[in-house]
Amino acid sequence: MADIQDWNSQMRRGLLELCVLALLEVRPGYGYEIVTSFAEADPLAASEGTVYPLLRRLRRLGWLETFWRESDSGPPRQYYQLTEKGLDRLRQLEAEWGELRRSVDERLANDRQAPAVTAGGRVLVQKPRRTSR
Repeated sequence: MADIQDWNSQMRRGLLELCVLALLEVRPGYGYEIVTSFAEADPLAASEGTVYPLLRRLRRLGWLETFWRESDSGPPRQYYQLTEKGLDRLRQLEAEWGELRRSVDERLANDRQAPAVTAGGRVLVQKPRRTSR
């Protein structure tokens, strides 16, 4: 189980950058708001200890900029918004994700349909097809 959790954690960490940029393309947001939006998407749930360092890194890279806004329910909040460089980065990540997703989907579909064969062309094992999840 730990192997799956590690794999899942690494995959989520890579995709979180894409998702944060996509979220901030729609409208600016403050840190806690971003954290809670990911908490609602269970597989992407990320803690403040993950999101805040990511936001700082994206800002350092020039992909995000910040501004302060007064809050009705407490102290002023620091909001993050996408820069032009951030929008360019988002478009690059979206393209890469699309290609990766298509490739993985095709690979999984092909592997499930094709029987395993030897170099001589003999079928070794017919892989069972999944009917439901």
